[in-house]
Amino acid sequence: MKIRKKHKFVSVPLFSTSDIAFLLLIFIMLVSLINYRVEVKIEYPEAQRALRTTAEKNLELWINYEGDIFLDGIASDFLALENKIAHLYVSAPDTRVHIIADKNTPYENINNVLEILQILQYRVVSFVVKTNE
Repeated sequence: MKIRKKHKFVSVPLFSTSDIAFLLLIFIMLVSLINYRVEVKIEYPEAQRALRTTAEKNLELWINYEGDIFLDGIASDFLALENKIAHLYVSAPDTRVHIIADKNTPYENINNVLEILQILQYRVVSFVVKTNE
């Protein structure tokens, strides 16, 4: 007696996979377009030669023409700046502080920030400039 095997075709519905892939692609594109960085409108000073930093995590310290200080885009005062840098020195001492100042900012305003960094002995500091190239 011969036994016949019954072939059952198991099919997975693939009609909606292209729709799901398309929606996933749209989602990824929209999320990647979100800019989380807050910038203060300033005119960058120019430099003949500049070095690029490669640190992943930086503290951006913005100083506008009037001398207002912004920590990562949020308006701050000298006490908040001192507390943030002191906390940063303890928690992640290799974090680079980027000083981004308007090219017309009086040096006195920049010097006030540098004095705080000097008192706290924070040595990983960069001045952000625009190159002429």
